Amino acid sequence: MTHLILASASEIRAKLLRNAGLEIEAIAARVDEDAIKASLLAEDAKPRDVADMLAEAKARKIASKGASGLVLGCDQVLEFEGRVVSKSKTSEAALGLLKEMRGKRHSLLSAAVVYEGDKPVWRHVGQARLLMRDASDQYLKEYVARNWKSIRHSVGGYRLEEEGVRLMSRIEGDYFTVLGLPLVELLSYLNLRGTLPR
Repeated sequence: MTHLILASASEIRAKLLRNAGLEIEAIAARVDEDAIKASLLAEDAKPRDVADMLAEAKARKIASKGASGLVLGCDQVLEFEGRVVSKSKTSEAALGLLKEMRGKRHSLLSAAVVYEGDKPVWRHVGQARLLMRDASDQYLKEYVARNWKSIRHSVGGYRLEEEGVRLMSRIEGDYFTVLGLPLVELLSYLNLRGTLPR
């Protein structure tokens, strides 16, 4: 089996890959996500392209250090009413965002890029569409207070694998994409190239 390096410190992505039976090594890719995102948005890049370029930047960073085997970079972007939403820096900002999104639709775009040597050999951007229920101000306030430690690193202010699922009334798309990794498509690619045992 080919050595797979996950260019991320994301515990959920590492867990998904290991649960699928992959042997991985996780190495955090130190890239200036805010600067890359700001540059792309200044050029009117689509949210899908922002996710893709951030994922590629992470894979390229680790691959450029001479990593052996395949390097997987991932990123997730939330699109709401035509704009890219960043992670909330405070619980107050998260609460404001949840109030703004309730009763409305948003999309999660999860990008994955695989590098081999110094070039990308595979990429995919999965999309999930979510409809948030019209939760009360009181519930949202208590939800953020209860969950801030967990959701502070999550774009959108929720984790679907936790209490965040109660915020939703409809989800269209792949569960793994919602969690930040188009896992089924990645495994299909690894199978096609003979990386995984058949």
